[in-house]
Amino acid sequence: MHIKIRRATIADCERMFELVKELAAFEKAPEKVTVSLDHFINSGFGESPVWWAFVAAVPSGKSNGDEEFVIGFALYYIRFSTWKGQRMYLEDLLVTESYRGQGVGTLLFDRLLTEAKEKNLNGLCWQVLDWNEPAIRFYKKYDASLDFEWANGDISFN
Repeated sequence: MHIKIRRATIADCERMFELVKELAAFEKAPEKVTVSLDHFINSGFGESPVWWAFVAAVPSGKSNGDEEFVIGFALYYIRFSTWKGQRMYLEDLLVTESYRGQGVGTLLFDRLLTEAKEKNLNGLCWQVLDWNEPAIRFYKKYDASLDFEWANGDISFN
């Protein structure tokens, strides 16, 4: 299987948004996705983007041979830590269910690590649900430090 890892484009947003909904269903919280597709697109490709992403794509199998089908993505933004400085924050890493276990997540994560180093960021951080054992095992392969001590805070306005 030929998997291509590339920067996301505006044309990928509709498929990425489908995958966001797939992730929410996997996390047993489909009703929590309240962002609109338009807001999602504008936030990544509008006048002042706040997120960037890489996609994993495979040939679509259509006759012209040029079309791709996005099977996963890794979406990130830059955050500032008063203790560490600028860091990459991985918001979501998702591979659609039928392609899991085939190294796609590793390709995406490795590309993120390269991007963080190229941007001279001092690290990569993310959250993982404490019950998501496959994801925890995945991150531990990278000798990642997982801290279950902190509680998440959130205030929503919509």
